[in-house]
Amino acid sequence: MDTIVKMRIADKAQLLGRWRIVEWIQRYDDGRQKYPLGRGPQGFIQYDSDRMFCFVSGGERKPLGGSQWTAPDAEKASAYASCLAYSGTWEIAGDEILHKIDLALYPNWVGTTQRRRAVLGDGRLTLTARLENGTPEARTADLIWQR
Repeated sequence: MDTIVKMRIADKAQLLGRWRIVEWIQRYDDGRQKYPLGRGPQGFIQYDSDRMFCFVSGGERKPLGGSQWTAPDAEKASAYASCLAYSGTWEIAGDEILHKIDLALYPNWVGTTQRRRAVLGDGRLTLTARLENGTPEARTADLIWQR
């Protein structure tokens, strides 16, 4: 029997620690499904009492042909596109987790707040976001984590 329950603010302690990424899927309103970093992503999200850190990458990243400084720009761009990393403070607001970002690989995220609906059950944490509403790219993104 599925034991998924919506989180309440009193449940913050249930999230503390490290969660391993299981899947990241985006379901588009037009029926498409995409896996932004492939079907075998690697990485984690870490929740401490007041801070969080997330690092996720594609499972089969290609090594650069040179050092991080001397590799061709196209290879560096591919490495950038195959992972995401950010950190900041976090809190629970109703059934959402708010990530208040102060450091990020993607500079436009710095100073923003990510709002993710959170569902916890069966040892898994699912963070869900609704993206680009009102456009042809409107979709629901689910990141599924396991301890």
